[in-house]
Parts: sequence; structure tokens; C-alpha cells
Amino acid sequence: MAIAEDIALIKRQEQELVLPRLDEDVAFSIGAAVRERALAEGLSLVVDICTWDRRLFFAATAGTGPDNAEWVRRKINTVRRFQRASYRMVLERGEAPLAPQLGADPADFVVAGGGFPLRVPGAGIIGCLTISGLPGRDDHGVAVAALCEHLGLDRGVYALPAQ
Repeated sequence: MAIAEDIALIKRQEQELVLPRLDEDVAFSIGAAVRERALAEGLSLVVDICTWDRRLFFAATAGTGPDNAEWVRRKINTVRRFQRASYRMVLERGEAPLAPQLGADPADFVVAGGGFPLRVPGAGIIGCLTISGLPGRDDHGVAVAALCEHLGLDRGVYALPAQ
């Protein structure tokens, strides 16, 4: 699939994978499902679910380290600042660091897949589901699959094709 088609699909994911609500119970349900998948498939990853003012869920599986939490922090900042999936940013501009003119210091922001905006009807984007530990496209895919599962949607409809 061409980059333009991937970007169009991610925009669709961002618009359609909307949570009816986001609270501690929803975050735990989604986060625990990601952790269980990681354990079942032997994936080393970190999952973080937050609103803009606080963390609601965090888990790490074996094989991850402090750098993963740092990548999560920087991906969250990118999603919050640019109001889009961090993997969409990769496809739109490449993985080059953000220019200082954008007010996005590379120490605090990163262009890497795995941060997905959490949208709630009537409130807009209020938080982020972030995965770290796999290649960026795969981090993004884990986040999308988790949201589809939580929402009862066919994840195959929303999945980016394998490269």
C-alpha cells in the first residue's frame, strides 16, 4: 500500500476508533488486554493509557527497560501537540526530529509510531494510548487492534497491511 493510502487509513482510524468514555475502568480493560496479548505472543512492550492530566494505566513486559517509558513520554507529547497518531507523523514527514521552530524539542517529542489519540464524543482528543517496544508500525498496529477489540470492531478492517 502506498504511503498516501496508509495515511488515509490512519486518518480513518483516528476518526472512527472513538471511545464512548475514557475512565479508569476503560483504561484497565484496554491496557490489560494489550498486556495479555504481549504475554501470549512473547512481545516485549510497554503500554500506557493516559488523559492529558494523568496516567490511567501502565504495564511493561519482560525485555523492556527505562528507555521504553521515555519513548512513551515523548510519543504522548507528540500526539498531544499535533493531535494525530504518532505513526501518521512518521508517514507524513519521515522520522527526522521535529524542527525547533515548531516548539517541539527532541528531548520531549519524537516522531515514532505507537502513540494513538483517544477521542471521546463531545470532548475531542482527551488522551493517548501508547505502545513502545516494537518497530513503530507494529506499535501502532497493537494500539489499533486493542481499540478495535475494546469497541467490538473487526480489527482487520482497520489494520495497516504488512510491509
